[in-house]
Amino acid sequence: MKTGIAVAMAAGLCCAQNPEAFHPAPTNVWGAAYPRVDDSGRAQFRVKAPDASKVQVNFWGAAKLDMLKQPDGFWTVTSAPLVPGFHYYTLLIDGAEVSDPGSHAFFGGGKDASGIEIPEAGATYYLPQDVPHGEVREIWYNSKITGSWRHALVYTPPDYDTKNSMRYPVLYLQHGAGEDETGWVRQGHANFILDNLIASGNTRPMIVVMAYGYAKRAGQPDIDLFGKPFGSPEAMKAMQDMASAFEDDLTQVLIPYVDAKLRTLSDRDHRAMAGLSMGGMQTFQVTFDHLDLFSYIGGFSGAAGVLGNQKLDTKTGFNGALADPEAFSKRVHLLWIGVGTAEPVRMHEGLLRVHEVLRQGGIKHIFYESPGTAHEWQTWRRDLKDFAPRLFQEGAQ
Repeated sequence: MKTGIAVAMAAGLCCAQNPEAFHPAPTNVWGAAYPRVDDSGRAQFRVKAPDASKVQVNFWGAAKLDMLKQPDGFWTVTSAPLVPGFHYYTLLIDGAEVSDPGSHAFFGGGKDASGIEIPEAGATYYLPQDVPHGEVREIWYNSKITGSWRHALVYTPPDYDTKNSMRYPVLYLQHGAGEDETGWVRQGHANFILDNLIASGNTRPMIVVMAYGYAKRAGQPDIDLFGKPFGSPEAMKAMQDMASAFEDDLTQVLIPYVDAKLRTLSDRDHRAMAGLSMGGMQTFQVTFDHLDLFSYIGGFSGAAGVLGNQKLDTKTGFNGALADPEAFSKRVHLLWIGVGTAEPVRMHEGLLRVHEVLRQGGIKHIFYESPGTAHEWQTWRRDLKDFAPRLFQEGAQ
């Protein structure tokens, strides 16, 4: 997954820096002094590899950063200032890719990897604050679609356990390719974003369901999603097969399970779906196939007709759901699309194209651009911050 740090990483530094200016990154394991960050966004890395001949920091989507060996067997490096937000990385020790023992592991790119959080000055909306906090719960359900037990995380708002007669609207919030259902909490801090928005008074308390976005039908062979070139016909076919199975699992199994187990408002006017990247494309497929179930739709760096030769036609697309703009606006309370201004050109232009097609077709929608961020969590945190307050409100758009 490409990030917005590529330009910032072009001038990595290895010289000594003022040690008092740096402090352990918030993504470190307990007690780990490294990696460290300073207020300018620089990061310092340190790893012990006395027998190694070459060690590098491998930031995804950026040039590798060479570390220098010290007399005590530790390798160190200080980066140039990085773009604020969450960034995946690994260490390359004599060519072997390993995790940094000082960092927590986060599931991304189809594997556990290290991550570092570079604080954004003045941004507290995704951090824990002195406000009432909701809870993140785990659920397991047995899917007749996949023939397996499946896992999801569920955010319940702060008053869920005290207002026992209250029912809540539901947002189904999906991760991207290479990540899983833990991403929106561990990397995205969606629970803190919702806590802070609800405490502000302009966001309605809601349940948020974060489902495992990969699925294959019972008895079908495994889907090799990540072993095929991105955008290739084979990869697109694998994605389509998975998306179809996921769609049936979500609509036929997970939604009924959630409505039976939690105090939900179970009509379409109180159900939303959104997702990032792959999850955004899944969202458009699921919701437009099931407008009887959803009335709020969000695509974060992912929507319909973004990549390849896909084209969005407002007259014929989605079984004609967009053909009558006035009727669509009455049925869908919010259609929301977001993208980072520093996203890969293909992604940014694709989403601009979707926006323009919708505009020309008279389809009421929100188009949001996150300034200076790429295909990364800071974009999607900002997306959720803008999207969630618009849900389940009168005159949402």
